[in-house]
Amino acid sequence: MTAKGPSTILSLRQIRKVYGSMEVLHGIDLDVRAGEVVALLGENGAGKSTLSRIISGAVQPTSGDMTWLGAPYAPATPRAAMDAGVGMIHQELKLLPQLSIAENVFVGRYLTKGGRVDRQAMEERARAGLRRLGLDVSPRRLVDGLSTARQQLIEIAKAMTLNARLLILDEPTAALGGEETQLLFRQIERLKADGVGIIYISHRLEEIRQIADRIVVMRDGAKVQEFDSGDVPVRSIVEAMVGRSLERMFPAVPEPAGDDMLEVRGLASSAGTFSDISFSVKRGEVFGIAGLVGAGRTELVRAITGADPISAGEVVLEGRTITPRSPRDAIRNGLVLVPEDRKLQGLVLDHSIEENIGYANFDAVSTRGWIPAGRLAAFAETYIRRFGVKGRGTQNAGELSGGNQQKVVLAKWLARNPKVVVLDEPTRGIDVGARSSIYETIMDLARQGIAVIVVSSDLEEVLGVSNRIMVMAQGKQAGILDRANANDVSVMELATI
Repeated sequence: MTAKGPSTILSLRQIRKVYGSMEVLHGIDLDVRAGEVVALLGENGAGKSTLSRIISGAVQPTSGDMTWLGAPYAPATPRAAMDAGVGMIHQELKLLPQLSIAENVFVGRYLTKGGRVDRQAMEERARAGLRRLGLDVSPRRLVDGLSTARQQLIEIAKAMTLNARLLILDEPTAALGGEETQLLFRQIERLKADGVGIIYISHRLEEIRQIADRIVVMRDGAKVQEFDSGDVPVRSIVEAMVGRSLERMFPAVPEPAGDDMLEVRGLASSAGTFSDISFSVKRGEVFGIAGLVGAGRTELVRAITGADPISAGEVVLEGRTITPRSPRDAIRNGLVLVPEDRKLQGLVLDHSIEENIGYANFDAVSTRGWIPAGRLAAFAETYIRRFGVKGRGTQNAGELSGGNQQKVVLAKWLARNPKVVVLDEPTRGIDVGARSSIYETIMDLARQGIAVIVVSSDLEEVLGVSNRIMVMAQGKQAGILDRANANDVSVMELATI
């Protein structure tokens, strides 16, 4: 055992969870020891989130027993779990945008002095936590307007102030780049040295080898395999997750055969997040954009697609200057964006799959200003089948797994037959099986002659799907690499200029 400290702090025995007639967890046994990282892996729908929510008090098990520090454990609420010393960082960000960073870090447990909120103490402790994670930002700043990556770091800093004995980290690096991930890993090593146990959920399998002491694999609500070390070949982990041999993660990348579809000339952000960006994308080309968090990647693609204002430059489509001033302009010209946060920006979660697909395609489903239900259902069903969405058209989008939600976002925009598709973090928080499907979709678009731009914090991903890669650093264009010359070293050299 590589774990530091042999004592078991959490034990689960025969944990079952039933919703109606469906059993989603089938008798799970799990032990977590002090000072070790247990990686909990599996495809979306495998039961990882349900199990984590049971441990953290958000969901009650149907049957089974838990012990915590040797005593019976059955938290009725997340607060009860937190008071016991169990904290959880959720994949979906839960920050309150109109509060400051410090207020978010301590929300629900404000520090007090003399019966009043001690803002100075909260700000000092929040600042220290942020600095440990490499985030140089004032704790007094409002969360509203911060990038997804920075919000994720704040969530992590929040959990680290809990002084918990067990932390559950659900996709903590999904929005982080390589440098931020390594800062987090150094913090995890310090927590391990202090005897903190960690349950680590991630779809980034290469990082599991760096951080995990043991690996537990779940599939279809059951624990199917356990590895006594984190140093396990990725192929072995993937095959345990999907229950079959997986020959290849990334499909063959077709060579673009056409002329330039899109040109970006001297583009600069009104907010100063990037400047002097110029590149072109050919018909049928997959153009990757890489860089560390804060390099300006998301801001750039939002500006290209009209979501953010620019101060200089132009966007040219098929030789014609379009420079969209709004998303409507971009969409009208055949330029669509699949945003990085599908829950907040890509979908209306409490509306149906049909409605979500229809919202981007009123011109195709409406008749004289009305939308016949039958016409909408038939239109949506075509794209539900085409993209393999596992869900009924009348089902709410919020009930779907992350992979299926992303397929709905893709479906609603690709139904418009766009000329350029921009994908910002297309597989964030998505399991390996759904990733493979999305990669195939990207290659299908390229084969149809569509220009595709992919922004990703996952370096393996951007290398695996791109014909060329533009690397950004501190809002500048550091260089463009051909596929033959692009590797993790050459990309990171440019990203850290």
